[in-house]
Amino acid sequence: MSKFGNYIQEAYDELVHKVTWPSWDELQQTTIIVLVALIIVTLVIFGLDIVSEKVLTMVYNILGK
Repeated sequence: MSKFGNYIQEAYDELVHKVTWPSWDELQQTTIIVLVALIIVTLVIFGLDIVSEKVLTMVYNILGK
């Protein structure tokens, strides 16, 4: 068997027989956790962007540029 064919065979065997897949409930819970974390990080970055914009605008206004 070719190296590529052997690779495909072993990858299939691992995915089907050796991997422990999460249950549907675990999958839903972790998806919700990831989405909540994503929203929190997005809001934090948005807040930092707004604050840095305001600070830089104040600095530019003070320096007259």
